[in-house]
Amino acid sequence: MSRRKSTTPTRRKPAGKRSGKPARNTVGKPVRRPLVLADVRRQIDSIDEQLHALINERARLAQDVGISKHREGHTVDFYRPEREAQVLRRALERNRGPLRDEEVVRLFREVMSACLAQQEPLKVGFLGPEGTFTQSAVLKHFGHSVRALPLHTIDEVFHEVEAGAADFGVVPIENSTEGTVNNTLDMFITSPLKICGEIELRINQHLMGNMQDLKQVVRICSHQQSLAQCRAWLEEHLPGVERVAVSSNAEGARRARDEKGTAAIAGQTAAEVYGLHMLVSDIEDRPDNTTRFLVVGPKLFEPSGKDRTTLLVSGGRTEAPGALFRLLGPFAKHGVNLTRIESRPSRRRKWDYVFFLDAEGHAADPGLSQALKDLKAQASLFRVLGSYPQAVL
Repeated sequence: MSRRKSTTPTRRKPAGKRSGKPARNTVGKPVRRPLVLADVRRQIDSIDEQLHALINERARLAQDVGISKHREGHTVDFYRPEREAQVLRRALERNRGPLRDEEVVRLFREVMSACLAQQEPLKVGFLGPEGTFTQSAVLKHFGHSVRALPLHTIDEVFHEVEAGAADFGVVPIENSTEGTVNNTLDMFITSPLKICGEIELRINQHLMGNMQDLKQVVRICSHQQSLAQCRAWLEEHLPGVERVAVSSNAEGARRARDEKGTAAIAGQTAAEVYGLHMLVSDIEDRPDNTTRFLVVGPKLFEPSGKDRTTLLVSGGRTEAPGALFRLLGPFAKHGVNLTRIESRPSRRRKWDYVFFLDAEGHAADPGLSQALKDLKAQASLFRVLGSYPQAVL
């Protein structure tokens, strides 16, 4: 016997209540329930409480580490750049957003800085005055819980660290546009200090002053490196304006504050410190303009897993055929990559030179260690200036 189909209309279930599935709009996409702002804020408050408790717990553990090292130690003994580099690299590996890698590194750097400062803030000398890019490099590498000491010259930075008045120093070593800072290289020829770390800082150059229009600019004061990094822009937009090289960008900003008609080229920090407003932003000629800085201190550190080693070497009579070739041979033999070679006058006699070499790896790594052993056997001058973590971002 056949069954007759029911003519009674099927009752539809209310949207969003069939089989536990979410409601859908006319194009088949789930309809999101409106957020209740008060609920979201309560969740944020709860997370903030957990974060605060965990940060304090981390600080207590860091304090225990400091005590366990030795009770009579100084703050400089508790600072371990290789350990900090490892922490930051792991943070980057874990990061899935939405925070950018740069923000994650900055947050973890500040947490480590605050934890270390429980003993006593590190004293870090830098090429001042306040408002220079070197100060920005200090804060990027060490965080804001340090005592940043502005000094007048690169020589003074080295001398203050050598004398123990500063725990570490930060000095510029090279710019991606203008090349090497020779004064820094020359200091390593006579200084006993070691390289403990490196910092790469993206350099944005801004034209700033108290005037309202570019037509009112009579002269531009800045460090010679900054003037060179903006050469093409200046030629195009301010071709007849006097350019005055000064000791630092901060000095240029000070003059722009105090002198009518004077503008400066400097970073955002200088504009804030000296109360200047931006005339034109980002006037550097190259969009990837970057300066590399070195951290100098009294001792070498252990490997971090991704390091760089800087050497000072000489083969004796550099005019002899094949002198540089013989110095570089051990690196090729043991598969070590060199990333930089610079020559400087040795200051021992005229036309005599020393070489600064940057190699990938730590001096304790097997391949590099053997290359250094072979190099030392034939070099008339051989010094490991530092084995240190490569810059993290």
